Amino acid sequence: MNLPEEKFAYDTLVSELKQHNYKYYVLSQPSISDYDFDQLLKRCEAIEKLHPEWVQPDSPTQVVGGAITKNFEQVKHTYPMMSLGNTYSAEELQEFDQRVRKSIGDNFTYVCELKFDGLAISISYENGQFVRAVTRGDGVQGDDVSANVKTIRSIPQKLTGNFPPSFDIRGEIFMHKKTFERLNNELKTELLEQGVDEDKIAERLYKNPRNFASGSLKMQDSKEVAKRSLDAFLYFVYSKENVCETHAESLKLAESWGFQVSDHYQECANLDEVLAFIKKYETERHHLSYEIDGVVIKVNQYKHQEDLGFTAKIPKWAISYKYKAESALTQLISVSYQVGRTGAITPVANLKPVQLAGTTVKRASLYNADEIERLDLYELDWVYVEKGGEIIPKITSVASEKRDLFAQKINYIHACPECGTELIRKDGEAIHYCPNDSHCKPQLIGRLEHFVSRKAMNIDGLGAETVAALFQNNLVRTYADLYILTYNQLNGLSIESEEENGKVKKRSIKEKGADNIIQGIAASKAVPFERVLFSLGIRMVGETVAKKLAQHFETIENLMDASAEQMFAVHEIGEKIAENVLRFFSDADNRMIVLQLKEHGLNLEMQYDPTISRSDVLAGKTFLVSGTFSMSRDELKKLIENNSGRNVSAISKSLDYLIAGDKMGPEKLKKATELGIKIISETDFMGMLS
Repeated sequence: MNLPEEKFAYDTLVSELKQHNYKYYVLSQPSISDYDFDQLLKRCEAIEKLHPEWVQPDSPTQVVGGAITKNFEQVKHTYPMMSLGNTYSAEELQEFDQRVRKSIGDNFTYVCELKFDGLAISISYENGQFVRAVTRGDGVQGDDVSANVKTIRSIPQKLTGNFPPSFDIRGEIFMHKKTFERLNNELKTELLEQGVDEDKIAERLYKNPRNFASGSLKMQDSKEVAKRSLDAFLYFVYSKENVCETHAESLKLAESWGFQVSDHYQECANLDEVLAFIKKYETERHHLSYEIDGVVIKVNQYKHQEDLGFTAKIPKWAISYKYKAESALTQLISVSYQVGRTGAITPVANLKPVQLAGTTVKRASLYNADEIERLDLYELDWVYVEKGGEIIPKITSVASEKRDLFAQKINYIHACPECGTELIRKDGEAIHYCPNDSHCKPQLIGRLEHFVSRKAMNIDGLGAETVAALFQNNLVRTYADLYILTYNQLNGLSIESEEENGKVKKRSIKEKGADNIIQGIAASKAVPFERVLFSLGIRMVGETVAKKLAQHFETIENLMDASAEQMFAVHEIGEKIAENVLRFFSDADNRMIVLQLKEHGLNLEMQYDPTISRSDVLAGKTFLVSGTFSMSRDELKKLIENNSGRNVSAISKSLDYLIAGDKMGPEKLKKATELGIKIISETDFMGMLS
C-alpha cells in the first residue's frame, strides 16, 4: 500500500470511529461491540504512531466521548471528565502494575470497582445542595441534564454529614434489567395498539439497558424521565479540599453524605488480589440486577495518583479491565447464503440452538469466503460462538478435535442461490456479488427496504415484511410504484412473518395501518434531495457521498448526465464511487424510475433558503477553521460552503487559508507558518465575502 492509499485508509478509519462514537454517545444506538470498537481504536493509535503528522485534535484517540446534544445547555466541566485506558488481558494488567511500581514503588494499594454499563455523569454540590448535573460530552464540556437527573431517587438533592462546601461527584446512571424489560414491553404494547408494523417495532425498541438509560436522560420532558425509574451509583469525589487520603475512604464518606455507592468494591494489596476480584465478577456479574462490562482498577492513595499524573487523555493511575463477550460451543448444521440489496452474498452459519448472553442463538455470520477459509470450516463442525452486546453472533474458532473423520470441507458457492447467476468478485474486495441486479428478487426487495428505511425516505409503516408482501402481491416492483399505492390495495393485505420456532405467522394490515402507510408515503415527498439520492441505493453512495454529489451537481439531471471527469472534480469522489454512479445511471430502467419519482413530486434538486446569501467568491479555495470565534465553527464552515469554498480538516501544502481564532493550537500555527500558508482572522474572512 503506497502513502496516499495509507492516508485514505487512515482517514476512513477515523471517520468510522467518529461515527461509532456519535452513535454510542449521542444517539445511544451503538452498532458495534465495545471489543470491536477498541480494536479499531488500537489500529488507529498504531497508524498515528507511524504518522504523527496525520493526527488532528479531534481524532478519536485524542478526544473523550462523543459530540454534545444541541437540545441542552452546554456546561464546561470544572474537572475534565477523562476516559480510562482499557485492556482485555491479564498480561497488560501486569504491564500497568509494573509501570505504577516503577514510578511510585511498592507501598500502595489498589481499589477494584465494577465498571457499570451506563451513562457517566458529573454532579455539582454547593453547601450540601444539588446544583447541576452534566453529561460527559466531549470530556471538556457536556450537556446540562439537571432537571432529568433530579428525578432519580438515589441521587440526593440535599446532603447530610460533614461534606466539603463545594465539590463535584462522578458516577454512572443506569437502568436495572427488570425495569428495562418492563418498559420495553409497555412500549411494544403501545406501538401494537397504534397499528405499527411488527417488524418496525423491533427498530423502535431499545436494544439494551444502557441505550435506554442514555436515551431517557436526554429526553426534554423530565416528567417522562421520572417514569423510567433510572438509578445511579456514585464513585469519585472532586474537591479543592483534601477530604481524605484514599479513594476507599472517599467511597465511605460519600455514602455517609447520602449517596448510593455500590457495595461491590474491594481494596486490594497486590495484582493477585485484583485478578481474583476480576475472576470473581466474571461469573457473579450475571446475578447482578444491572449490567457491567468490566472492572475499574485505581491506585488507592491520592498522593500516589498525583505523583503518577495523566496523559493527554487518560489518568496513569487507573485502568479498566473489560470482559470479553461470552462464548459458547455448539454444532454447525449448515451454511446458507443471503443476497443483499447490492447483490452482496453473505454466508450464514445455521447452528444447533445454544444459550448465549441471555438469548438463544441459532445463526451466526460468516462474513465472506475468506472467513470460511480462515476458520477451515467443515460440515457438522463444532464451533465456538461469541456475541457482543446486540451485535449478531459470530464464529470465532472451530473445535477441530471434535470433527468427524469423513466430514467434507465447506466451499463457497459460485452461483447466486436465488437466481442462479454466476457470482463475481472484484480485485481487492472480500465480497462476492450477484450481478443480476435487475431481476434478482432479494436485491429488488432489499433496495425497496432501503428506500423506505428511517435514514432514507423514512416511510412509516413500511417494514421489511410489509415490503416483501407488496412485492409478492405484484403491487410494488420499483420505488416509483410506492407512490401509486392506494388505501384499498393496502387495507387487509396479508403479511407473513417467521417466528423464533420456525413457524409462519400470518396477519393483515388494518385500516389504521393502511392510513399510516398512505400518509407516510405522502410525507416522504418532502425529504431533501441528498436523502432521496441516498435512498436510491447506489453502491458506495452513503449519506455523506450523496450529500457531496447533491451539493455539487444540484439537480438529478446534472448528475445523471455527468461524465467520470466531472465526478472526479467533486472532493473525495474517487474512481470506484464514480464507476458505480455511472453504472447506475447508464441503466435505462434506473433512469426511467428516477424520472417517475420526479413526476410523483419527490425532491430531485437542491432547495436553498432564499434568505441565505450564496456566491462563487470562494470558488477553488480551501479553508481550515481553527480556534474560537464570534460565531460557531459550524456556522463559519457553512459560510465557506455557501460561497463555493471547501473546508478541509488538516494543514497541508494545498491549503489556501487558515482562519485563526482565539485559543488556536500552537502546533497548527507553527506548521502553517512553516508551509507559508496564509493565516487570516475572522474579520479578514468576512472581508473576503464582501
